[in-house]
Amino acid sequence: MKIALLGTGFGQAHAAAYAARGDAEVVMFGRDADKAAKAAGQFGFAASTDLDTAFTDPSFDLVDICLPIPLHTPMALRALEAGKHVLTELPMAATLEEGRKLVAAAGASDRHAFVDMFERFIPANQVLADAVREGTYGRLRELTVWSATAPLWPGASLGLKTLPMEAMHSDLDLITRALGMPREINVAAVARDADAGAVEVTLAFDGAIARSSMSSLRPMPWGARGGYTAAFTDGVLESASTMGYDGKPTSTLTAYTSDGARDVELPVADQYAAMIDHVLAVLRGEAENRIAPAGALDALELTLRVDQQVNGAR
Repeated sequence: MKIALLGTGFGQAHAAAYAARGDAEVVMFGRDADKAAKAAGQFGFAASTDLDTAFTDPSFDLVDICLPIPLHTPMALRALEAGKHVLTELPMAATLEEGRKLVAAAGASDRHAFVDMFERFIPANQVLADAVREGTYGRLRELTVWSATAPLWPGASLGLKTLPMEAMHSDLDLITRALGMPREINVAAVARDADAGAVEVTLAFDGAIARSSMSSLRPMPWGARGGYTAAFTDGVLESASTMGYDGKPTSTLTAYTSDGARDVELPVADQYAAMIDHVLAVLRGEAENRIAPAGALDALELTLRVDQQVNGAR
């Protein structure tokens, strides 16, 4: 599999997943030759500044887009038009109109399109999705999803202008997959400065409520943490995790029922590596696409509605 990886910033997270596999040939594309060469060199990959070749070179099977959000849909459409499979970082589009255009293009193409909905590959989230689908604990009535982080990425803003689209989107996907689209949305937000803030979203559904909380108001020793509490008619699932920047990531899941509390054993998994594994398995014909654009449209719509309440029309 030969992959054109566009972007040398967050693209390095994808590059690490490809490098760990050893069965993918990757070329990293960036605007700055020195930066591209430095980023690619960490993984033993080639580098290029000639973006056009990602689409015109017939040897590339997959275009992987890790560029700023406004470029996600245009580049994904270009890849499909060029006859390439495409993986784009989330969110897949900057507007709902663009998202619908990508869904239509992917549906009309004989190529695969993927959106990096990495949270779907987090084991605790998979347990929640299975419990909702199978009715393991009855009907889901209340779901609270939260994430809180320190400023761990130098130069990256985690202020109100970026939090909804770049940080809350995956948590909102977890909610829409569990409960669908809400009938009511209420949003509160607070900013410390242009690069740090917090957003709290309350969602009303028929017979259920949900909350999504995202904060970047944490000191460096906090690291990054998150989790969820899902209250069903017959039980509760509670998940907690840390990203482990000290080299010691943690993840726990506890099920509470009338019979008591029990720890749910979770497999060790890197969600980004698992997402890449899934993409390549689909391209080999070994799996059905679980992260196609059509399945990410509800989360995009909800994220855009939250962003509009926080930041107004863009």
